[in-house]
Amino acid sequence: MIARLNVGGAALHVLQLAREQRRRGHDVLVVTGSLPAGEESMEYVAEELGVSVRKLSALQRELSLRADLTAIRALRRILHERKLDVLHTHTSKAGATGRIATLLAGSARPRSVVHTYHGHVLSGYFDRRRERLFRVAERLLARSADILIAVSDEVRDDLVAFGVAPAERFAVVPYGFDLPAWSESDDQARVRIREELGVGEETFVIGWAGRMTPIKRPFDLVRTLRSLLDQDVDAVLVLLGDGNDRGATEALARELGVYDQTRFVGFRQGIRDWYAAFDAFLLTSANEGAPVVAIEALAAERPVVATRVGGTATVVTDGQSGFLAPMGDVDGLAAHLGVLARDPELRARLGRAGAADVLERFATSRMADELEAVYRRLLAR
Repeated sequence: MIARLNVGGAALHVLQLAREQRRRGHDVLVVTGSLPAGEESMEYVAEELGVSVRKLSALQRELSLRADLTAIRALRRILHERKLDVLHTHTSKAGATGRIATLLAGSARPRSVVHTYHGHVLSGYFDRRRERLFRVAERLLARSADILIAVSDEVRDDLVAFGVAPAERFAVVPYGFDLPAWSESDDQARVRIREELGVGEETFVIGWAGRMTPIKRPFDLVRTLRSLLDQDVDAVLVLLGDGNDRGATEALARELGVYDQTRFVGFRQGIRDWYAAFDAFLLTSANEGAPVVAIEALAAERPVVATRVGGTATVVTDGQSGFLAPMGDVDGLAAHLGVLARDPELRARLGRAGAADVLERFATSRMADELEAVYRRLLAR
Protein backbone atom coordinates (compact mmCIF):
# COMPACT_ATOMS: atom_id res chain seq x y z
CA MET A 1 0.00 0.00 0.00
CA ILE A 2 1.32 3.43 -1.01
CA ALA A 3 -0.40 6.80 -0.87
CA ARG A 4 0.18 7.63 -4.53
CA LEU A 5 2.05 6.34 -7.56
CA ASN A 6 3.68 9.66 -8.38
CA VAL A 7 7.03 10.00 -10.09
CA GLY A 8 9.65 9.06 -7.52
CA GLY A 9 11.71 6.36 -5.92
CA ALA A 10 9.08 5.11 -3.47
CA ALA A 11 6.55 4.31 -6.20
CA LEU A 12 9.16 2.64 -8.39
CA HIS A 13 10.35 0.60 -5.41
CA VAL A 14 6.84 -0.63 -4.61
CA LEU A 15 6.01 -1.56 -8.19
CA GLN A 16 9.27 -3.40 -8.88
CA LEU A 17 9.02 -5.19 -5.53
CA ALA A 18 5.46 -6.28 -6.34
CA ARG A 19 6.58 -7.59 -9.73
CA GLU A 20 9.44 -9.56 -8.16
CA GLN A 21 7.10 -11.01 -5.51
CA ARG A 22 4.65 -12.09 -8.24
CA ARG A 23 7.54 -13.80 -10.04
CA ARG A 24 8.07 -15.83 -6.87
CA GLY A 25 4.49 -17.06 -6.92
CA HIS A 26 2.91 -14.74 -4.36
CA ASP A 27 -0.51 -13.12 -4.73
CA VAL A 28 0.22 -9.36 -4.68
CA LEU A 29 -2.09 -6.36 -4.85
CA VAL A 30 -0.87 -2.74 -4.78
CA VAL A 31 -3.37 -0.36 -3.19
CA THR A 32 -2.82 3.30 -3.98
CA GLY A 33 -4.57 6.65 -3.83
CA SER A 34 -5.13 9.69 -5.99
CA LEU A 35 -2.59 12.19 -7.25
CA PRO A 36 -2.84 15.91 -6.43
CA ALA A 37 -2.98 18.38 -9.28
CA GLY A 38 0.38 18.96 -10.93
CA GLU A 39 1.93 15.58 -10.12
CA GLU A 40 2.75 13.06 -12.82
CA SER A 41 1.67 9.43 -12.50
CA MET A 42 3.77 6.26 -12.67
CA GLU A 43 0.77 4.00 -13.22
CA TYR A 44 2.17 3.26 -16.69
CA VAL A 45 5.01 1.40 -14.93
CA ALA A 46 2.47 -0.84 -13.18
CA GLU A 47 0.97 -1.70 -16.57
CA GLU A 48 4.40 -2.41 -18.05
CA LEU A 49 5.29 -4.69 -15.14
CA GLY A 50 1.91 -6.46 -15.03
CA VAL A 51 1.26 -5.42 -11.42
CA SER A 52 -2.34 -5.41 -10.14
CA VAL A 53 -3.35 -2.01 -8.74
CA ARG A 54 -6.49 -0.97 -6.88
CA LYS A 55 -7.07 2.78 -6.61
CA LEU A 56 -8.85 4.42 -3.69
CA SER A 57 -9.83 7.98 -4.60
CA ALA A 58 -10.22 8.92 -0.92
CA LEU A 59 -6.60 8.05 -0.19
CA GLN A 60 -4.71 11.27 -0.76
CA ARG A 61 -1.59 13.03 0.43
CA GLU A 62 -3.24 16.02 2.12
CA LEU A 63 -4.85 15.77 5.54
CA SER A 64 -8.65 15.53 5.35
CA LEU A 65 -10.66 13.97 8.17
CA ARG A 66 -13.54 13.05 5.87
CA ALA A 67 -11.37 11.60 3.08
CA ASP A 68 -9.06 9.80 5.53
CA LEU A 69 -11.97 8.13 7.34
CA THR A 70 -13.43 7.08 3.98
CA ALA A 71 -10.06 5.61 3.00
CA ILE A 72 -9.79 3.71 6.29
CA ARG A 73 -13.25 2.20 5.79
CA ALA A 74 -12.34 1.14 2.25
CA LEU A 75 -9.12 -0.43 3.51
CA ARG A 76 -11.02 -2.36 6.18
CA ARG A 77 -13.20 -3.82 3.42
CA ILE A 78 -10.09 -4.88 1.50
CA LEU A 79 -8.68 -6.54 4.64
CA HIS A 80 -11.90 -8.53 5.12
CA GLU A 81 -12.04 -9.39 1.42
CA ARG A 82 -8.41 -10.47 0.92
CA LYS A 83 -7.58 -12.19 4.25
CA LEU A 84 -3.99 -10.98 4.00
CA ASP A 85 -0.90 -12.69 5.31
CA VAL A 86 1.07 -9.42 5.08
CA LEU A 87 0.07 -5.79 4.80
CA HIS A 88 3.15 -3.75 3.83
CA THR A 89 2.58 0.00 3.89
CA HIS A 90 4.83 2.65 2.35
CA THR A 91 4.97 6.46 2.85
CA SER A 92 3.37 8.49 5.62
CA LYS A 93 -0.30 8.72 4.66
CA ALA A 94 -0.61 5.10 3.52
CA GLY A 95 1.27 4.06 6.64
CA ALA A 96 -1.14 5.96 8.87
CA THR A 97 -4.44 4.98 7.23
CA GLY A 98 -3.29 1.40 6.63
CA ARG A 99 -2.17 0.79 10.20
CA ILE A 100 -5.31 2.41 11.64
CA ALA A 101 -7.41 0.14 9.41
CA THR A 102 -5.64 -2.92 10.83
CA LEU A 103 -6.47 -1.78 14.38
CA LEU A 104 -10.14 -1.60 13.39
CA ALA A 105 -10.21 -4.82 11.37
CA GLY A 106 -10.83 -7.25 14.21
CA SER A 107 -10.39 -10.85 13.06
CA ALA A 108 -9.43 -9.60 9.57
CA ARG A 109 -6.20 -8.02 10.80
CA PRO A 110 -3.37 -9.33 8.59
CA ARG A 111 -1.10 -11.90 10.17
CA SER A 112 1.77 -9.41 9.84
CA VAL A 113 1.86 -5.63 9.45
CA VAL A 114 5.04 -4.03 8.03
CA HIS A 115 5.75 -0.37 7.39
CA THR A 116 8.63 1.05 5.32
CA TYR A 117 10.08 4.51 5.85
CA HIS A 118 11.54 5.73 2.54
CA GLY A 119 12.60 8.85 4.39
CA HIS A 120 10.49 10.91 6.76
CA VAL A 121 8.63 14.21 7.00
CA LEU A 122 9.54 14.77 10.66
CA SER A 123 12.06 17.52 9.93
CA GLY A 124 12.39 20.11 7.19
CA TYR A 125 8.95 19.76 5.58
CA PHE A 126 6.54 21.57 7.93
CA ASP A 127 6.45 24.17 10.69
CA ARG A 128 7.56 23.08 14.16
CA ARG A 129 4.04 22.63 15.55
CA ARG A 130 3.05 20.20 12.82
CA GLU A 131 6.40 18.42 13.04
CA ARG A 132 5.77 17.78 16.74
CA LEU A 133 2.28 16.47 15.98
CA PHE A 134 3.57 14.15 13.25
CA ARG A 135 6.30 12.81 15.53
CA VAL A 136 3.74 11.95 18.22
CA ALA A 137 1.51 10.30 15.61
CA GLU A 138 4.40 8.21 14.25
CA ARG A 139 5.32 7.03 17.76
CA LEU A 140 1.77 5.85 18.31
CA LEU A 141 1.44 4.24 14.88
CA ALA A 142 4.78 2.46 15.22
CA ARG A 143 3.28 0.31 17.98
CA SER A 144 0.69 -1.12 15.59
CA ALA A 145 3.27 -2.52 13.15
CA ASP A 146 5.01 -5.83 13.74
CA ILE A 147 8.23 -4.45 12.27
CA LEU A 148 9.47 -1.17 10.82
CA ILE A 149 11.69 -1.05 7.73
CA ALA A 150 14.15 1.74 6.93
CA VAL A 151 15.78 2.04 3.51
CA SER A 152 19.10 3.15 5.01
CA ASP A 153 20.94 3.25 8.32
CA GLU A 154 20.64 7.04 8.29
CA VAL A 155 16.83 6.93 7.99
CA ARG A 156 16.66 4.43 10.88
CA ASP A 157 18.97 6.55 13.01
CA ASP A 158 16.88 9.68 12.38
CA LEU A 159 13.69 7.89 13.37
CA VAL A 160 15.27 6.51 16.52
CA ALA A 161 16.54 9.99 17.40
CA PHE A 162 13.01 11.40 16.95
CA GLY A 163 11.71 8.76 19.36
CA VAL A 164 9.54 6.95 16.81
CA ALA A 165 10.71 3.54 18.05
CA PRO A 166 13.86 1.94 19.50
CA ALA A 167 16.48 0.62 17.09
CA GLU A 168 15.57 -3.03 17.76
CA ARG A 169 12.11 -2.46 16.21
CA PHE A 170 13.72 -1.65 12.84
CA ALA A 171 15.19 -3.70 10.03
CA VAL A 172 17.27 -1.91 7.40
CA VAL A 173 16.51 -3.13 3.87
CA PRO A 174 18.16 -0.97 1.19
CA TYR A 175 16.39 -0.29 -2.08
CA GLY A 176 16.53 -2.66 -4.98
CA PHE A 177 15.79 -1.88 -8.62
CA ASP A 178 16.12 -3.37 -12.06
CA LEU A 179 19.24 -1.49 -13.08
CA PRO A 180 20.51 -2.16 -16.61
CA ALA A 181 24.25 -1.98 -17.27
CA TRP A 182 25.62 0.43 -19.89
CA SER A 183 24.90 -0.65 -23.43
CA GLU A 184 25.18 0.48 -27.03
CA SER A 185 21.68 1.96 -26.84
CA ASP A 186 22.95 4.39 -24.19
CA ASP A 187 25.60 5.67 -26.60
CA GLN A 188 22.91 6.25 -29.22
CA ALA A 189 20.63 7.98 -26.71
CA ARG A 190 23.47 10.29 -25.66
CA VAL A 191 23.93 11.58 -29.20
CA ARG A 192 20.19 11.95 -29.83
CA ILE A 193 19.32 13.79 -26.60
CA ARG A 194 22.31 16.13 -26.68
CA GLU A 195 21.26 17.12 -30.20
CA GLU A 196 17.75 17.71 -28.84
CA LEU A 197 19.22 19.91 -26.08
CA GLY A 198 21.39 21.81 -28.55
CA VAL A 199 24.69 21.02 -26.82
CA GLY A 200 27.86 19.61 -28.28
CA GLU A 201 30.04 16.86 -26.92
CA GLU A 202 32.49 19.46 -25.61
CA THR A 203 29.86 20.94 -23.23
CA PHE A 204 29.76 19.60 -19.67
CA VAL A 205 26.13 18.55 -19.09
CA ILE A 206 24.85 18.29 -15.51
CA GLY A 207 21.62 16.42 -14.83
CA TRP A 208 18.97 16.61 -12.13
CA ALA A 209 15.60 14.83 -11.79
CA GLY A 210 12.82 15.18 -9.26
CA ARG A 211 10.01 17.38 -7.99
CA MET A 212 10.80 21.07 -7.69
CA THR A 213 9.78 21.50 -4.07
CA PRO A 214 11.55 23.21 -1.14
CA ILE A 215 12.98 19.98 0.29
CA LYS A 216 14.88 19.44 -3.00
CA ARG A 217 16.29 23.01 -2.87
CA PRO A 218 16.00 23.66 -6.63
CA PHE A 219 17.27 27.24 -6.20
CA ASP A 220 20.61 25.75 -5.14
CA LEU A 221 20.78 23.96 -8.49
CA VAL A 222 20.92 27.21 -10.44
CA ARG A 223 23.15 28.86 -7.82
CA THR A 224 25.59 25.96 -8.21
CA LEU A 225 25.48 26.41 -11.98
CA ARG A 226 26.25 30.13 -11.57
CA SER A 227 29.26 29.29 -9.40
CA LEU A 228 30.46 26.69 -11.91
CA LEU A 229 30.16 29.07 -14.86
CA ASP A 230 32.19 31.59 -12.88
CA GLN A 231 35.03 29.02 -13.06
CA ASP A 232 34.95 29.45 -16.88
CA VAL A 233 33.47 25.99 -17.38
CA ASP A 234 31.30 25.46 -20.47
CA ALA A 235 28.32 23.82 -18.76
CA VAL A 236 24.60 23.26 -19.12
CA LEU A 237 22.18 22.19 -16.37
CA VAL A 238 19.28 19.93 -17.38
CA LEU A 239 16.30 19.67 -15.00
CA LEU A 240 13.91 16.75 -15.49
CA GLY A 241 10.66 17.18 -13.60
CA ASP A 242 8.19 19.76 -12.45
CA GLY A 243 6.68 21.10 -9.26
CA ASN A 244 5.41 24.15 -7.42
CA ASP A 245 8.85 25.81 -7.41
CA ARG A 246 9.48 25.53 -11.13
CA GLY A 247 8.39 29.07 -11.95
CA ALA A 248 10.47 30.59 -9.17
CA THR A 249 13.47 28.45 -10.18
CA GLU A 250 13.22 29.66 -13.77
CA ALA A 251 12.95 33.24 -12.50
CA LEU A 252 16.10 32.81 -10.41
CA ALA A 253 17.95 31.36 -13.40
CA ARG A 254 17.08 34.51 -15.36
CA GLU A 255 18.08 36.74 -12.44
CA LEU A 256 21.47 35.03 -12.13
CA GLY A 257 22.07 35.15 -15.87
CA VAL A 258 22.16 31.36 -16.36
CA TYR A 259 18.81 30.75 -18.04
CA ASP A 260 20.43 30.16 -21.44
CA GLN A 261 22.63 27.49 -19.84
CA THR A 262 19.61 25.79 -18.20
CA ARG A 263 17.16 23.38 -19.80
CA PHE A 264 13.79 22.93 -18.03
CA VAL A 265 12.50 19.88 -19.90
CA GLY A 266 9.66 18.86 -17.54
CA PHE A 267 8.53 15.33 -16.76
CA ARG A 268 9.74 12.55 -19.05
CA GLN A 269 8.93 8.85 -18.94
CA GLY A 270 11.80 6.41 -18.99
CA ILE A 271 14.66 8.74 -18.05
CA ARG A 272 17.45 6.17 -18.44
CA ASP A 273 18.26 7.70 -21.84
CA TRP A 274 18.67 11.09 -20.19
CA TYR A 275 21.27 9.82 -17.74
CA ALA A 276 23.29 8.76 -20.78
CA ALA A 277 23.21 12.35 -22.05
CA PHE A 278 24.62 13.73 -18.79
CA ASP A 279 28.28 13.95 -17.80
CA ALA A 280 27.50 14.18 -14.07
CA PHE A 281 24.46 14.24 -11.81
CA LEU A 282 23.72 16.88 -9.16
CA LEU A 283 21.58 16.69 -6.00
CA THR A 284 21.10 19.70 -3.72
CA SER A 285 18.41 18.25 -1.41
CA ALA A 286 17.87 19.18 2.24
CA ASN A 287 16.86 15.60 3.01
CA GLU A 288 16.86 12.23 1.24
CA GLY A 289 16.03 8.71 2.34
CA ALA A 290 18.15 6.84 -0.18
CA PRO A 291 18.04 8.92 -3.38
CA VAL A 292 16.87 6.67 -6.19
CA VAL A 293 17.90 9.13 -8.90
CA ALA A 294 21.46 8.91 -7.57
CA ILE A 295 21.32 5.11 -7.72
CA GLU A 296 20.05 5.26 -11.30
CA ALA A 297 22.67 7.82 -12.33
CA LEU A 298 25.47 5.69 -10.91
CA ALA A 299 24.08 2.60 -12.66
CA ALA A 300 24.42 4.60 -15.88
CA GLU A 301 28.09 5.25 -15.01
CA ARG A 302 27.52 8.90 -14.16
CA PRO A 303 29.35 10.32 -11.11
CA VAL A 304 27.10 12.08 -8.58
CA VAL A 305 27.78 15.34 -6.75
CA ALA A 306 25.36 15.69 -3.85
CA THR A 307 24.65 17.18 -0.47
CA ARG A 308 25.58 15.02 2.50
CA VAL A 309 22.06 14.61 3.92
CA GLY A 310 19.95 11.65 5.04
CA GLY A 311 20.90 8.46 3.25
CA THR A 312 22.84 10.10 0.41
CA ALA A 313 26.16 8.84 1.76
CA THR A 314 24.73 5.32 1.67
CA VAL A 315 24.47 5.65 -2.10
CA VAL A 316 27.34 7.94 -3.07
CA THR A 317 30.81 7.04 -1.78
CA ASP A 318 32.70 10.30 -1.45
CA GLY A 319 35.76 10.29 -3.67
CA GLN A 320 34.96 6.90 -5.20
CA SER A 321 31.66 7.27 -7.06
CA GLY A 322 31.18 10.99 -6.67
CA PHE A 323 31.57 13.85 -4.21
CA LEU A 324 29.58 15.08 -1.21
CA ALA A 325 29.30 18.60 0.23
CA PRO A 326 27.30 20.19 3.06
CA MET A 327 23.72 21.25 2.34
CA GLY A 328 23.63 24.76 0.93
CA ASP A 329 27.33 24.80 0.00
CA VAL A 330 26.79 25.73 -3.65
CA ASP A 331 30.41 26.80 -4.10
CA GLY A 332 31.61 23.45 -2.76
CA LEU A 333 29.26 21.57 -5.06
CA ALA A 334 30.42 23.71 -7.99
CA ALA A 335 34.07 23.08 -7.12
CA HIS A 336 33.49 19.32 -7.29
CA LEU A 337 31.68 19.69 -10.61
CA GLY A 338 34.55 21.80 -11.90
CA VAL A 339 37.02 19.01 -11.10
CA LEU A 340 34.86 16.54 -13.01
CA ALA A 341 34.37 18.92 -15.94
CA ARG A 342 38.13 19.26 -16.42
CA ASP A 343 38.97 15.57 -16.04
CA PRO A 344 37.06 13.18 -18.34
CA GLU A 345 39.21 10.25 -17.17
CA LEU A 346 38.20 10.90 -13.55
CA ARG A 347 34.55 11.05 -14.58
CA ALA A 348 34.85 7.71 -16.34
CA ARG A 349 36.67 6.10 -13.43
CA LEU A 350 34.16 7.29 -10.83
CA GLY A 351 31.28 6.31 -13.11
CA ARG A 352 32.55 2.77 -13.58
CA ALA A 353 33.17 2.37 -9.85
CA GLY A 354 29.71 3.69 -9.05
CA ALA A 355 28.01 1.34 -11.51
CA ALA A 356 29.86 -1.71 -10.20
CA ASP A 357 28.87 -0.73 -6.66
CA VAL A 358 25.15 -0.05 -7.13
CA LEU A 359 24.50 -2.91 -9.56
CA GLU A 360 25.65 -5.25 -6.80
CA ARG A 361 24.15 -3.52 -3.75
CA PHE A 362 20.81 -2.34 -5.14
CA ALA A 363 19.47 -5.35 -7.04
CA THR A 364 15.73 -6.10 -6.89
CA SER A 365 16.32 -9.79 -6.16
CA ARG A 366 18.50 -8.96 -3.14
CA MET A 367 15.86 -6.61 -1.74
CA ALA A 368 13.06 -9.13 -2.28
CA ASP A 369 15.13 -11.85 -0.59
CA GLU A 370 15.64 -9.69 2.48
CA LEU A 371 12.00 -8.64 2.71
CA GLU A 372 10.76 -12.18 2.21
CA ALA A 373 13.01 -13.27 5.08
CA VAL A 374 11.39 -10.57 7.24
CA TYR A 375 7.90 -11.75 6.27
CA ARG A 376 8.75 -15.39 7.01
CA ARG A 377 10.12 -14.57 10.45
CA LEU A 378 6.93 -12.70 11.31
CA LEU A 379 4.62 -15.38 9.94
CA ALA A 380 6.48 -18.14 11.80
CA ARG A 381 5.77 -16.62 15.21
